[in-house]
Amino acid sequence: MRAIRKQRHVTLGQIANLTGMSVSTLSRIESGQRRPTLEVLLPLARAYHLPLDDLVGAPATGDPRIHPRPITRDGVVWVPLSREPGGLNAFKQLLPVADERPESLEQQVHEGHEWLYVLTGKLRLALGDQEFELNAGEAAEFDTRVPHAIANAGDRAAEVLIIFGQQGERPHLRARSR
Repeated sequence: MRAIRKQRHVTLGQIANLTGMSVSTLSRIESGQRRPTLEVLLPLARAYHLPLDDLVGAPATGDPRIHPRPITRDGVVWVPLSREPGGLNAFKQLLPVADERPESLEQQVHEGHEWLYVLTGKLRLALGDQEFELNAGEAAEFDTRVPHAIANAGDRAAEVLIIFGQQGERPHLRARSR
């Protein structure tokens, strides 16, 4: 943690102010005199804008390759492409061909803003009382406070790139010239 703090040119006092911990506690953690608990690591991860894994994982090797761990839920595979707690997050989602296509999709609502891009296949997007079919190369952007759901609409697996901002953060999609 000392290396991270020094790399970012931050003092123990600044981290103490961000986390609400004392300078002496932070110093003991950095020197190995105190083992940090999860209760201590979470505010540190937020202060450094790092995933918790980066604070407790192995030291950086300089290898730029990422090795995401896919998560499977209800047959849908989520591949995390970023790890920015509280910021914009990117996922690749693999949607298998559905055994049957329901007439309506179970929609959800939550805080945030979502942008999605269909890499392969066809995607069914329900937004409130409207439905859209997106093909490979098409994108959609919406406020996640609008009821929404997605499903595979084709006869082969669909791959979708999703960028999600939790507090309504939006991805910057267009470069603006001055």
